[in-house]
Amino acid sequence: MIHPALDELRNALPGRVSTAPEDLDEYSRDLGPVLEPALPGAVIRARTVEDVQVALQWATRHRVPVVSRGAGSGVSGGAHATQGCVILSLELMDRILAINPDDETAVVEPGVINADLDTAAAEHGLMYAPDPASYRWSTIGGNVATNAGGLRCAKYGVTRDSVLALKVVLADGTLISTGHSTFKGVAGYDLTALMTGSEGTLGVVVQVTVRLRYLPQEVHTLAAFFDDFPRAAAGVLAIGRARVQPSILELLDGRTLDALDGVHGSELRRRGGSLLLVRTDGYGAAAEAKAIRRVLIALGADVSQEGSEEAERLVDLRRHSRGDDVDDLFRVGEDVAVPKSRLVDYVQALEVMADRHAVHLKVVAHAGDGNLHPTFWVARSEGPRSQARLNEALDESVRLALEFGGTITGEHGVGQYKRRWLAWEQQAAVLDLQARIKEVFDPLGILNPGKAIVA
Repeated sequence: MIHPALDELRNALPGRVSTAPEDLDEYSRDLGPVLEPALPGAVIRARTVEDVQVALQWATRHRVPVVSRGAGSGVSGGAHATQGCVILSLELMDRILAINPDDETAVVEPGVINADLDTAAAEHGLMYAPDPASYRWSTIGGNVATNAGGLRCAKYGVTRDSVLALKVVLADGTLISTGHSTFKGVAGYDLTALMTGSEGTLGVVVQVTVRLRYLPQEVHTLAAFFDDFPRAAAGVLAIGRARVQPSILELLDGRTLDALDGVHGSELRRRGGSLLLVRTDGYGAAAEAKAIRRVLIALGADVSQEGSEEAERLVDLRRHSRGDDVDDLFRVGEDVAVPKSRLVDYVQALEVMADRHAVHLKVVAHAGDGNLHPTFWVARSEGPRSQARLNEALDESVRLALEFGGTITGEHGVGQYKRRWLAWEQQAAVLDLQARIKEVFDPLGILNPGKAIVA
């Protein structure tokens, strides 16, 4: 539906507002499951902070919902259009404003691609550590909105651990600055941390100051193949007990190895029933890799140290282990986290549950921080009841994660898709407090309504 006041917005932002059907369709969703299909009334492509302010001032005057987005790479529906909304795209705000090598910081606009910032930092012997699987096309603003994770989180933490300061436009168009450009700073409430992961429900991030890390002078990558998943998960705990900190610690089960071999022509499954992919970095990388190798061999693993080309290939295969869409399958993937000590118990419970619901299951995990991505699927040819079984299995997998002391989302965010589970994890008083915080920042409720929190 085209809002009657849209001509006012077009006049205020000439060349920035589109109602072309192809644009409305393209920007109506991210990569998450669509529960409530809707088309926006318009797409606004902002280039400046002032564009964002004008758009939100207009939206406040006319009480129009605004869904902000970057590359649309999210998988929880956080950037799905909602009824009567406009989409505010920040992808054209893509400048790296400053890299300060001595301060080890960078200042970027929200549309900067994650990998581009990392590449630019490398010229100064630095890196931007958070690296979601979508790092080649996801934006820093989107990463901030969802508090995105990634493979290197085992050592360097999630996006929030690298965000120092933000510039944010509030619902009424007010521009605020939060945080600090120093690594340490504790003045007032930590609004930067609150904004990071708020999924566009509290304000629109228009500038990000991030902490950079030292680019490792040396990396070592180990591929440890075990007979089965439980033994590989035991390897995760053994590495922790040896008090060695890998930068990457990823776990892939046998069905995932089969799937990767089928798509990419690799021969991973031939080498074992489960893969623990380990990377160490820094000046102590060789010593750490040696200690990890010794621990894993003692557990019966077949461990090889990969050369740089094969190592990068293995890491890249891991990034694509979610799999491509297959027309003849109903498939859903999840993003839960449990304490590392419960990895084996949780996956064993998933196996039993998948058998009971007659659904297929494969599991990959950011094992270093207990974040798992189980994927469930059934054949479409099994009929409509198969999809119902799939949804029942998905709900139960989330309940199981909570029973094992975990969370409904480790890194993808709540978005639209996971709101139905939020009350399973958070008590009523917390849900109410979040709703009241939302009301302070967004009294008209126009910022990404129906996402992230139960309001």
